[in-house]
Amino acid sequence: MTLFRQIYSLLLILFLIIILSISYFQFYETKSFLTQQMRSDLNNTSTSLGLMLVPELEAGNAEQVKTLINTLFEGGYYQQITLTWLVEGEQEIWNNPLEIKEVPNWFIALNLFPSITQETTITSGWIQLAELEITAHPGIGYNKLWQSMSNLLVTVFILFILALIIARICLIWLLKPLHNLSKYAKNIAKRQFDPQMELPKTTELKEVVQAFNSMSIQLKKVFTSLDDEISSLRRTNLIDDISNLPNRQYLVSRLNSWLSESSSGTLLMVKMDWLGDIHSQHGYQVRDQTIRLLAKEMQQQLNELAPSVIARIAAYEFAFLITDIERDLVNKYLQTLIRTINQEIAKAGCTANEKFAIGIAERNGQVSVSDILAQADNALQSAISHNKIFYWYESHEQTLFTQVQWRENLISAIDNKSFKFRLQPIHKMKSHEVHTKELFCQFSINKTLIPAGQFMPYIEQLSLGAILDKCLLETLLDKQLMTLNEEPIVINLTHQSLNDTDFHLWLNTFLKNTKWEQNVIFDIPEAAVYNNFDTCQALCQIIQNNGAKFGIDHFGRQFGSMSYLQKLRPQYVKLDQSFTVNDDSQHNIELRRALVNIAAELNIDVIATGIQNKEQLNYFKTLNIQYYMGFISPPIDITF
Repeated sequence: MTLFRQIYSLLLILFLIIILSISYFQFYETKSFLTQQMRSDLNNTSTSLGLMLVPELEAGNAEQVKTLINTLFEGGYYQQITLTWLVEGEQEIWNNPLEIKEVPNWFIALNLFPSITQETTITSGWIQLAELEITAHPGIGYNKLWQSMSNLLVTVFILFILALIIARICLIWLLKPLHNLSKYAKNIAKRQFDPQMELPKTTELKEVVQAFNSMSIQLKKVFTSLDDEISSLRRTNLIDDISNLPNRQYLVSRLNSWLSESSSGTLLMVKMDWLGDIHSQHGYQVRDQTIRLLAKEMQQQLNELAPSVIARIAAYEFAFLITDIERDLVNKYLQTLIRTINQEIAKAGCTANEKFAIGIAERNGQVSVSDILAQADNALQSAISHNKIFYWYESHEQTLFTQVQWRENLISAIDNKSFKFRLQPIHKMKSHEVHTKELFCQFSINKTLIPAGQFMPYIEQLSLGAILDKCLLETLLDKQLMTLNEEPIVINLTHQSLNDTDFHLWLNTFLKNTKWEQNVIFDIPEAAVYNNFDTCQALCQIIQNNGAKFGIDHFGRQFGSMSYLQKLRPQYVKLDQSFTVNDDSQHNIELRRALVNIAAELNIDVIATGIQNKEQLNYFKTLNIQYYMGFISPPIDITF
């Protein structure tokens, strides 16, 4: 029971006890007064009637005696009058039936008023003429007592209702600071640090509110310090001091993460010897300033075309990682890069299209980090030796389909729901039990099974993401996979679905109709949160309103503040695979621990991804990580 209800009930009980006590005393005081009043009236009546009957009794006028008594008896205040003539020995009795109007029978049955009788001997001098016995009628007592108690009960009821209302209003007003404090404490428990509460006027509550405000400030400082620690670790170990671009370490970790996923993309490696000429002519300060301006301009111009990783990997070498875009867009990216470099060369007073070269390597199939870097470097060396601005690494693998064929085949596969599903278990770290399962889909095109790594880049390029996700969810509903599977299923949403408000409305209706609250979890990539936070927040709200859950994928991959975790409140975060592959480097260990700690501070579960062997698993057991997944427990095909 809440404190409000306890105080409210206590006040009402006390008020009820007081009212009942007052009513009790009022009842018996009134009853005693009426009884005494009836006794007094009966005594006066007996005396006065006796005096009135003396002359008539002396004269022996029986009829006049009866007339006087009848006149008195007809008033209805007496139940019985008995007159006994002592001389003749005759007796006359007048009776009035016990009928009391306007009073409930149950009230009369209480026998509240005893029988009150007054006996008087009528004398004339020393001669006794008659015996007069009068019994009072209790009707007047019952009437007066019932009327008095009815009025009292009505008054008590009205006062009780008023007390209910007034006590409730006053308690709500008095306990409002305590209610606000309760909400504030719950928000603190959720690591939601609201602005400080206003101090109430009540002294005791004021001290409590001050204590909570102080605690909130301290906890916020802890969270901020963790966020600052992550930023500091990234800047110290992963950021180039001169260009403020990611360094070679970060590029390698991103390449590891990228190559461990089913994805496509291109790596560009650029060598700019003209920066060395600036160093020779004007010194390192001018060179460093030129690098900073060049880096800023490249980020501004290139990120408008496609999200990419731009890193400074050596004194005069830069690398550009572009993922999940088609060849035509890569060409446009390349031309924009050349134009941007030439603009900065012209500003520096050097000759355009000279003393820089670009090597380009496309990802084809499964390659390692060293392979893709070697391919890009070979292309760069070929461009330098052939005196070309850029050179593509020649791959002997042929593309599966042209872009037009990809569109036709993908639309056909979506229309026909040619899906093949796989489920990869996510295990509990301590018990190794299966907690959830992540869904992967494949397409069957022309009897050829196409993995997600091959067709997903074209899904995004051809803006088929929302259509694919709708079809996928509808297929899962038709196949009853959610209800047949014991564990909840994790579904990855495409970038287009995350940014499509029409898909948001569709998903809201879909979840309401399917009632999948306990069976579905949605994965949202961290990059999407940074690129369009408002849209992602709206989608997350829809998911939560329908009782479903969501998590953040590739946690820790992006540069930026972790404060979005407080606003979104995901169920879990998936640690990016770059923190699994490079677990030997000291900066990765420190950064990994900081990321895990910041999630723990917000009571958010952490999933370690890309676990390949028991050695990795044993290491992650030492951290505060709740779940793990990877090819240590590979995906399983689903057959319907």
